[in-house]
Parts: sequence; structure tokens; C-alpha cells
Amino acid sequence: MQTIFVIGDSTVENGSDPYYGWGGQLQDFLPGARVDNHAFSGRSSKSFWNENRFEPILPVMKQGDVLLIGFGHNDEKDDSERHTDPETTFPEMLMRYVGAARTAGAVPVICTSISRNYIGENGFVMYTHGAYPQSARQLCVRENIPLIDLEVMTRELLRSLGQQKACDLFVNIPPGTDERFPDGIADRTHLNLFGARKIAEMAANRLKECGLLQS
Repeated sequence: MQTIFVIGDSTVENGSDPYYGWGGQLQDFLPGARVDNHAFSGRSSKSFWNENRFEPILPVMKQGDVLLIGFGHNDEKDDSERHTDPETTFPEMLMRYVGAARTAGAVPVICTSISRNYIGENGFVMYTHGAYPQSARQLCVRENIPLIDLEVMTRELLRSLGQQKACDLFVNIPPGTDERFPDGIADRTHLNLFGARKIAEMAANRLKECGLLQS
């Protein structure tokens, strides 16, 4: 059976109530494959590699498998353990994963980061990832790597939903409604279960459109 390996950050990991990542919901939309999600909160393309979190995948990744690579949110951070430069070290780190997948006979797929929920009164969805998404796009063109452009896809989704309904995708808990979070949560980055499933479905559909799934 084909395995879809997934690596990334908190927006991609399995997660647990109330925070979920889209990678953890992907299996339901890919019934003909096995999803193996290794994404982990707080990691960048650099720290994920340096912490050897990719190593368990290497011995088991095989011909015909797919590696989904979903970094960017934490590559923006200032600390030396995670930060990468969008023009140099970010694409260099992505290519480490791409090269490893290709060596194993698997297909690497780069996923841009999902958009954060920052919508102006006029419906404009703010760009909050700097040059990282464009860096990923350029790398995919240059190295002939399949791309799932989740930044573009989620920007359009948020724009279509509008300022109020877009919040339904993210972790938003009013004060006094959940004893675990008495002060409430208004998160603009992390998905709830509904949002994670919505993004997972989008990613799965794009995989199908790219013809990367074995019949």
C-alpha cells in the first residue's frame, strides 16, 4: 500500500482538542493510502531536521510513496534553532527532504503554509508569511517539485467566508465556556477540528489532481 508521509509544524501535526493540524485528518480523505504523520508543533524545516525527526521515515520510505513537506510558520522565528532565510537556507533545507524522498523512489510534495486569520474590514486577507511561500513556489518550479499551494487556497477560503465565519476554522473559545481555558482563546493561526478537516480535504483533492495517488 502507498504511504503518504507528512512532516511539518503545529498546523500540520495530529494535534488534540482543541488544536488540530490538517495532516492528522488527511487519512479520512485518502482511503486508498496509509497516512503516516510525523509533523510536530513548533518545528521549522531546520529544527525538524536537526532534531532527527525525519530519520524514522528514511528506512521505510519506498518507491511510489509520497512525502508531504509543510514548513514555513516557524522558519520565520528569530531564534537560531528554527530560523531560516527564505532566499537561502529555507530552500536548502527543503531540498534535503526532497533529495531524501527522491533517493528512496518517493515523490516529494511541498506545501506552503496555511494563511493566518487576519482579515480586514474590506475582506482583504493579510499576507503574514513574508517571502517564504514565494520561495517555496520558486523552488518547485526550479526543481520540478509538485506543489500544494495551501497559502493561496486558504487565503481564498478565508476571503470567501469573511471575517466572522473564517473564525469557525480556528481555535476560538469564548471566555467562561470551557473550564480548561477560563479566559477563552482567540487564535488566528491554529485550526480546530472543523478547520483541520477542511484543509485536509483541500490537500487530498490537490494530491488527486496531481495524479500522485496509486489506484
